[in-house]
Amino acid sequence: MTCRHALLVGLVFAAATACRAAAPPAEPEAKRAEAPLPEGLSADERRDIEVFRRASASVVFITNYTRQLDFLSFDAVEAPAGTGSGFVWDRDGHIVTNFHVIEDGSKFLVTLGDDEYEASVVGAAPDKDLAVLKIEAPAPQLAPLVVGRSSDLVVGQRVLAVGNPFGFDHTLTTGVVSGLGRELRSPSGRRIRDVIQTDAAINPGNSGGPLLDSSGRLIGINSAIFSPSGASAGIGFAVPIDTVSRLVPQLIRYGRIKQPGIAGASLLSDSIARANGIEGVAIYQVESGSPADAAGLSGITRARSRRSRLGDVIVGVDGKRVRNQQDLYDAFEGAGVGETVTLKVARSSGDRRDVRVKLYDLR
Repeated sequence: MTCRHALLVGLVFAAATACRAAAPPAEPEAKRAEAPLPEGLSADERRDIEVFRRASASVVFITNYTRQLDFLSFDAVEAPAGTGSGFVWDRDGHIVTNFHVIEDGSKFLVTLGDDEYEASVVGAAPDKDLAVLKIEAPAPQLAPLVVGRSSDLVVGQRVLAVGNPFGFDHTLTTGVVSGLGRELRSPSGRRIRDVIQTDAAINPGNSGGPLLDSSGRLIGINSAIFSPSGASAGIGFAVPIDTVSRLVPQLIRYGRIKQPGIAGASLLSDSIARANGIEGVAIYQVESGSPADAAGLSGITRARSRRSRLGDVIVGVDGKRVRNQQDLYDAFEGAGVGETVTLKVARSSGDRRDVRVKLYDLR
């Protein structure tokens, strides 16, 4: 992550450049939280203030350092490369943020309240733009956010975003859910589905911070903005909490996300499939004696004429249409490792059949 993140035009991951030193000093969070509320506030204002004060105790500021060469001494030094936000996941000190906040970093400092901790990387998932850090902080200082659900969201619902935009201390912006079911390209190029769109102002530095509902429940992780200028233009995107809740425990336990798939089957690339007019995911090869072989799946074979003969093409999983490998991976991830799914399989003859297969971890 470098300073260029804040200058990109179009879809911009909302990680801030290392500019915190330029921001005016902020009052300690504890003093702000103790300030009495003025008279005349509406019920909505009081609710937003309460949500912000509770969430601020859970939101952290992350500084990413990268190892660079000092051209005067020719020594390797660690220099600030960027900043972002994150939040406390549990009382064990796990901090959840975006992968692009820690990308290419060699050292990470996490500021929680008035204290600063060096963090270690527990796990990362570039395909989902998620990462988990760990800090050694006293349990009383760790206040996990209440996890909500993103599957129940509706357009027009009020949301609040908390983070550290442009390096400023805890900042609140408000808005509504302005769209659902969006897709976002992760740092690895894979699609993240069911992304939440919001008009709550999200700027560089908000990355990794929480998107909350009006009750203060965590419903997403602020990740990117669509902007012609690099700053908020009223279109921000958040990774849905239902995805986060499913994957973070894997990152904590295994350091990675399990990749469910069909053991013993290799797949034909999408580009070759498209070039040959194949819609779906064609099986390229099946290993003898593998679970794929036991399920009766077959790959491409060669006829006596030495011409290739197409084998099975997966066109559906559990009733969902499959047009390419991305569709297949999404369906498998939704089911999970160890689960059994029903494949709709087509042959070049036009015949279709259902095949039941168990999903294995392919990584």
